[in-house]
Amino acid sequence: MARITTVSVLGAGVLGSQIAFQAAYHGFEVTSYDISDKAVQAADSRLKAIMQAVRAQLPGATDEAVTAARGRITHTTELAEAAKADLVIEAVPENLELKQNVYTELGGLAPESTIFATNSSTLLPSDIAASTGRPDRFLALHFANQVWIRNTAEVMGTEQTDPAVYDAVVEFAGAIGMVPIQLHKEQPGYVLNSLLVPLLGAAAELLMRGVATPEDIDNTWRIATGAPNGPFEIYDVVGLRTPYEINKAGDEGNRLFAQYLKENYLDKGKLGMESGEGFYKYDERGKRI
Repeated sequence: MARITTVSVLGAGVLGSQIAFQAAYHGFEVTSYDISDKAVQAADSRLKAIMQAVRAQLPGATDEAVTAARGRITHTTELAEAAKADLVIEAVPENLELKQNVYTELGGLAPESTIFATNSSTLLPSDIAASTGRPDRFLALHFANQVWIRNTAEVMGTEQTDPAVYDAVVEFAGAIGMVPIQLHKEQPGYVLNSLLVPLLGAAAELLMRGVATPEDIDNTWRIATGAPNGPFEIYDVVGLRTPYEINKAGDEGNRLFAQYLKENYLDKGKLGMESGEGFYKYDERGKRI
């Protein structure tokens, strides 16, 4: 199988922009797609923040390398343009019907050789595979937030994924500076979120039951375990729109937490680190104030 040389990322939100920049930083020409000019403008501002964070947090990152990476990213609102790539990484909101619809349209536009990879954090690739029209060339490639320093890339196929496609995506992940984590069977939440989601859910329950404040919950976790971040700091890094989308589709307790996020944060423009405020406030480099 030919090596992956051209990359598109569908969705220029928090993680989509990070994935695009990570690939560009490692020399790939990247097409970043979103649905409107407004979304593209927001993505441009998001990339500026990523550039500042990479300069501050990534050892050895120079102004020249960061600036060159930005120059390798082209934004578009035309899905047909984004479809013309060896690898298309989908990072649209965590909604199964939305993802299925995107892949149905994408499948009719992309060359037969194009590989599709979903960055879904909770959905199984087998839930989406049929809508792609090429289940043998489809799998999951899951990144953690702050890609440049939290550089794991979980690769998870389905029973239909061509092993050569799987290997090509593992190779690509290594080529963009990630540590490929190879999953041998489908697992809801992959490895990372199988560990992380229960922690975040427990923190949300403690908050909603009035047991403790976000600050005290985070302090407890950091001090007692030595972890660098508490669960509500992690929520801010992820961006509060993602847990909102996930929780609003859950049980009653999940839905109550989703409503809490909406009323107290999202409706007020407090989206997490990306907007400069979520549970905490952040400076332009993403450092907590």
